[in-house]
Amino acid sequence: MPQNNTLKGHRANPELGGEGWMWSKAGMDLAPSLAPQRWSPGPLDRAFSAGSRWGDRAKLIPKADVRLYHRRWLMLFIFGALSASNGFAWLQYSIISNIFMKFYNIDALAIDWLSMIYLVTYLPLILPVLWLLHSKGVRDVILVGSAFNCIGAWIKVGSASPSLFPLTFFGQFVTAVASAYVLGIPSYLASVWFSEEELSTACSIGVLGYQLGIAIGFLVPPVLVPNVDDMDELAHHIRIMFYITAGVATFLFVLVVFVFQERPKLPPTQSQAAARSIPPEHYSYTASIRRLLRNKPFILLIVTYGLNVGCFYAVGTLLNRMIIFHYPGEEVNAGRIGLTLVIAGMVGSLICGIWLDRTKTYKQTTLAVYLMSLVGMIVYAATLSLGHLWVVFITGGALGFFMTGYLPLGFEYAVELTYPESEGTSSGLLNCSAQVFGIIFTIAQGKIIDQFGTLEGNIFLCVFLLIGTILTGLIKSDLRRQNANQQAKAAAEAQMSGQDYGATALISQQQTPPSQA
Repeated sequence: MPQNNTLKGHRANPELGGEGWMWSKAGMDLAPSLAPQRWSPGPLDRAFSAGSRWGDRAKLIPKADVRLYHRRWLMLFIFGALSASNGFAWLQYSIISNIFMKFYNIDALAIDWLSMIYLVTYLPLILPVLWLLHSKGVRDVILVGSAFNCIGAWIKVGSASPSLFPLTFFGQFVTAVASAYVLGIPSYLASVWFSEEELSTACSIGVLGYQLGIAIGFLVPPVLVPNVDDMDELAHHIRIMFYITAGVATFLFVLVVFVFQERPKLPPTQSQAAARSIPPEHYSYTASIRRLLRNKPFILLIVTYGLNVGCFYAVGTLLNRMIIFHYPGEEVNAGRIGLTLVIAGMVGSLICGIWLDRTKTYKQTTLAVYLMSLVGMIVYAATLSLGHLWVVFITGGALGFFMTGYLPLGFEYAVELTYPESEGTSSGLLNCSAQVFGIIFTIAQGKIIDQFGTLEGNIFLCVFLLIGTILTGLIKSDLRRQNANQQAKAAAEAQMSGQDYGATALISQQQTPPSQA
């Protein structure tokens, strides 16, 4: 299997922008193949002199062959399906928490931990997973993740008995391990397979996979596992749900083994072409993380992303408890409200991705969506106890549209702020922040709901969303990847046209081919 050098190519001093790094000494040292050359513009039979501003830069970035492959959509579909399978397992317990509490004879906190184990497991695994991603490539990461997802699903098949809660918890833990291998992949997969005009849309679709799984996790368990008193009948329904989950996970594992590919033969963009040319031995994994942690705009994004997504994790985990608190016996409708929340969020994610591809207004869009997430949370908190489920459906859908729609925005904004660092590393750090805040918010909101009520618990989340909105406004927008692609295009156009856009070029007539660095 070919080694993945794409991620390894995105290394440089983050204090320089996408343009600045390309022309810095560090960039030149890392990319000897991009060293200055004299280029013939082909049919015009001209070359740029050393005095040309754009000529010098054109010589640094030779125009590489790029190509889009139709199978990029198949790779995205396979990843999205695997992500959906894993997302389904996250909430299949908590959305019918009262039923599983009765079946296993456990308290609410134990059920909450079946969801929070996803968040806890991610933290110690993210660094080893990122190492595997950089050293072996994305195919191996997806393969390992799909294997854990499949194994965990089959372990849970054997746990459909009232005395086997430890076994079902262990199965959920194994499935949670798989989440560490899939959560940070969408932005990387988009960069490796898709064109500059498709990046945000592809990342949004990748995120949609996990959200689709969550949506199915809200909808299907209340239908497959009715609230019956007969323990044998209840065990039968639970076992059927586990068998279906395991069958799907097994099919996806086989699909990954035989179909999923590392990367296309030719890169989709000039920035990816430049990344591939950098030797992997120049890459330092720990140095990359240190550079990211010194990037102030990215640090602010880590905090704001964690606050927003942590709130979403808390709402998703505790949704059943909040709905049952005000509407007893409405387990099925609690699942449908969760489904509405996520489906609206999927639409929001897709719209935001398309909007970013067309406008490239990363900060403005991120700030607007963050602010509307805060507004949606306030409205949801104020209307939850009114006694009308149809109102909760509407407010929950509005909340999900913006809160879930923020997920791909965070990923793509991080890639822009940290280019040419690894997309996998930046996404991994974002997710790590989300897991930490998700654990804190879930436990804290659960305690507040138990002692004071749902309104106070939701106000608790509103306060942190307000803080996140303010911090988002303070992020300095430095779109490095966008600048790098624009510079590569401009340099290639200058090379082909023989024009000196710096107004100082000397164009010499030459018949000689390009000299090698």
